[in-house]
Parts: sequence; structure tokens; C-alpha cells
Amino acid sequence: MDAALRQQLQRAIGEVDGPPSNRFEARRRARGALEAAEALLRSEGYYQPVLDDVVEGEETPIAIIDVTPGPRFALTDPIVNWIEPPPAPALQEQVLGDLALEAGEPGRAVDVISGEGRIVAGLNRRGHADARAEPRRVVVDHATLTVEPTYNINAGPLVRLDGVRLETRGPTNPNWVAGLAPWSAGEVYDPEDVAELERRLLETGVYDGVGVALAPTDQTLPDGNRPIVVTLTDRPRRILEAGATFSTAEGSGVDLIWTWHNRFGRADTLIWQARAADVDSRLGVDFRLPHWRRPGRTLRLSAAVLNEDTDAYRRTAAAVAADLQQRIGKTSWFSYGVGLDAGQYDEKRFDPVTGAPIELKRDLFILTGRGSAYLDYSNDPLDPTTGWRLTTSAQPTAVTGEDTTVFLRAEAQATAYLPIQDNAKTVLAGRVRLGSILGGDELTVPSDRLFYSGGGGSVRGYEYQGVAPRLPDNTPRGGLSLFEVAAEVRRDVLRNFQGVVFVDAGAIGFDQVPDFSNLRYGAGFGLRYKLPFGPIRADIAFPLDKREGDADFQVYVSIGQAF
Repeated sequence: MDAALRQQLQRAIGEVDGPPSNRFEARRRARGALEAAEALLRSEGYYQPVLDDVVEGEETPIAIIDVTPGPRFALTDPIVNWIEPPPAPALQEQVLGDLALEAGEPGRAVDVISGEGRIVAGLNRRGHADARAEPRRVVVDHATLTVEPTYNINAGPLVRLDGVRLETRGPTNPNWVAGLAPWSAGEVYDPEDVAELERRLLETGVYDGVGVALAPTDQTLPDGNRPIVVTLTDRPRRILEAGATFSTAEGSGVDLIWTWHNRFGRADTLIWQARAADVDSRLGVDFRLPHWRRPGRTLRLSAAVLNEDTDAYRRTAAAVAADLQQRIGKTSWFSYGVGLDAGQYDEKRFDPVTGAPIELKRDLFILTGRGSAYLDYSNDPLDPTTGWRLTTSAQPTAVTGEDTTVFLRAEAQATAYLPIQDNAKTVLAGRVRLGSILGGDELTVPSDRLFYSGGGGSVRGYEYQGVAPRLPDNTPRGGLSLFEVAAEVRRDVLRNFQGVVFVDAGAIGFDQVPDFSNLRYGAGFGLRYKLPFGPIRADIAFPLDKREGDADFQVYVSIGQAF
């Protein structure tokens, strides 16, 4: 037999912990293994095997099975019997094209069964929601060495949809749910439309459970249409959360978050946040209204008073913003909006004319247009093993107050994931990030709009804002351009663990074009513990070109992969 069949047989027979203690035990094991081998061979199309079980040895008996697979039976052209009333001839032809079984192929049982499933699934996709398979008949002809499957298919009637019926009590407005349906009354049933309605409800984030299903046949309406029944399990209307963080790079902080769900019956979310932290303290409110005026579009309104105290600058400001985000496909989106900031900036800057550091204290008003897009063609949001992602943003900005300037801040990041083994136990991951500020200069662009690099989501091994060149007093210097690149090798080492080695690099430039001459490198290793929702990440990274003021290493702990 070929190696693949031998391997299948070995898996079917399995292994035991130790040798048999006597000939009787050896005989019992041999017969059990022979039955498993015969079942596997028949499922693979070998219906005339020669099998024998043997026990050798007296003191140390050995169980042996002798296998001769024999010829492999081949499929004949499948026969499909349509139970009355049959579907339209054109539909029959389309569905039979889904069967994907041809005469001469190996007569494997799994192929025969899956072919039947493809017929039913093809009918479902084309509006026959009640299609089902009746008992099939499979004839194994030992004279001709063939397997002849005959399928008996009940297609059921063509189903046309009505609206949506919400069957659960709660704050959600039934008319709002009905407006999310991606079909009109009288349209032919499509399971993908039903799945899209479920997806639209789930992405709101305000329900613990969502059920979307076609009403039973006995609930068909007088016009022949059938409604879609929706059941919703609401999350608690009020949720109070408290948390604390500690980071050697960004300091410590405490958070208090109060969330209101579904206050207006449209799966809306209102979040009140109070945060006290070394780097970013704020009082803010965030309102999100999903599916605003059209499915997949989310309106987000936010307002906050904040105090940022970083190594590079200090900012005390009030900020308001309004954004619209439109989902495209299942996980990708684009957004656009506007933001207004008003505040005081305390900054330390480098004067390119005198070559000396200067201190600035400015009151600024900043109007920002906000546009971004996210394309996700990876296979998992927290632990991708294949595919790619692309994030882009553009922010045209006008500044007035004690300084006046207009500039465009643009940024893009691409990540890619390549499994280098068939079972994805080893994955090569890469990331590239580019940024540029066009039209402004280093002295007039507000410090929080300049580029910085360093930290867990940037160049590991360096502290927050730690990659950029520094002023004489060790203050990080923000730049007009950014370049970052990273590579990881992720390898499963145990059942729930994964080991990672990585190299990161980044540079801050003071012209519009990224500067590759002052790249700084970090490298390290990490461990991932995989949970059902995603991995917990722990990394330790070292700066490869350590400067005065840089720590010897940095430790990062988070949920999900680094990118």
C-alpha cells in the first residue's frame, strides 16, 4: 500500500500504553485493530481487503494484523431523484454543478456524504430553505468494482421573505431592527442575508446573544412570505468598571468607566470615563450610535478634558470630535470626521536656526479633518496566521492662536502573516509603518501631532517615545516623518504555548521624507499563552544600540499578538 494509506491505518488503529500481558490480551487487541482497519479501508473505497490477525510469541506475545487493501472501488455517475415537486430544470442543473463528484474518482464514503450536503446547501443558497435529503442508496458492485450513489432530495418550496419579527421584550425598537434587514418583502430567501442581519446586530456590542432564524413553515403568512424571527439577549443596561495599569515605560494609572447600553432603543452606547494617570489623565464622554441612517455606519461623538504629561511635552486641553465609520465587508471599514481641540502646550523644542533647545508655552486652537481606512484580510483578529492588513489615515489640520499653520499628517501601516508549515505551527509575521507631515515645520506643528517612536506597539526595547533623537536635557524630540519595521517568528511549542523571537527597528526624521540613517534596533523573545478568545502576550526586548538614559531591557504584557 502507499504511505498515505499506511499512515491512515496507523492512526485508525491507535496506540496503547504497554505490551499485552498474555496471548489472550494480544488476540483481543489484534481483533480490535483489525475491525478498525476494515472500517477505515471501507470508508476509503477498499471493499475487498484481505485481513488477518496474528499473535506471535509465548513469553512476550505480539499482536499483528496483516493487511492487503485490494483494489480501490471507483464512483459511477451519481443519480439524483427529485421528490415531487422537483425544482425548476435550470435550478437542478445549477445544484448538480455543486455536487463535485465525477465517475472514476475513488469511492470514498466521506465524498459521497459531503456531495449530498453540497446539494442541500446549494438549494438553500438559491431560496429553498426547507430542502432536505431523504435516505440515500449506495450500491457497491463487487463485480465491476464500482460505488453507485443515488440521492433522494426533497427541495421543498421556493421561500420568499417577509419582514423581521422581534420576539424578545426589551428596550430595542422593533422598527429599528426591521430597518436593518438587507432584503425587501417578497425577495427570495438567501442565508447570507440572514447571516448579515445577525452580524449587524452582533457588531453593536450591546447584546449578549443574538438569534436570527427563518420562521417555521406553519407561520407562513397569507401572501406566502415567511418572516425572519429575531431574539435578543440584552447586556446589563448599566455597567460600572474600574481598572488599574502599571507600566515601566508609561507609568501607572487608574480608570473608572460607566457604560449605558441601549438608552434610546437603537443599540446605542454611552460611555463616561474618568482616568488619572502619569501620562494621560482625562474626564470624557463617548456616544456611539450604530447603523446611523444606513446599515454598517456608526456615528461616534466624543468630548473630553485632558492632561497629557509626556517626556516630550505637556498638554492641557478640551477636545470634541464627531466621526462616521462605515463597515465594508465583514471586518474592514473606513471613517471620516472632524475634531476641535483647544488647549495650552508646554513644549521643549530644537531650534534648527540656532541649534539650541528652546521652551515654548502656547495656547492653540486646532481644527482637524479625520479620515482613515482599515482593510483586514487576515484570518483572526487577535492571533492571525495568514493574510494581511492595511491601515491608512490622513489628517488635514489648521492651527491658530499663538501660532498659525496648516499641514497634512499622513500615516500608513501594513502587516502580513505567512505560515511556513502546512499546519501553521510556525508563522512569519511582518510590519511596516510610514508617516509624514506635509506643509508644517518642526517648531509650529503642535507636539502631540509630531511623530514619536518606541514602546510595546512600536519599537520594543525602548521606552515610550524613546527612539527619537533627544535634546541635551534628554527630552525626546518629535519629528516630521516616521519609519518602523518589525519581523517575528512565532512557533507553537506546546499545546497552549507559543514561543516568539522578534527584531524591531524605527527612525524619526525631521524632514517630510523618512530618515533611514538614524535607525535604532531592538530585539527580544516572548511567550504566548493561547486562550479561546486569543493569546496572552509577554515579551522581553533589549535595545541593540543603547544610549545614555535607555534601560537595559523592557517587558511588555498584553492581550493579542504585538501586530
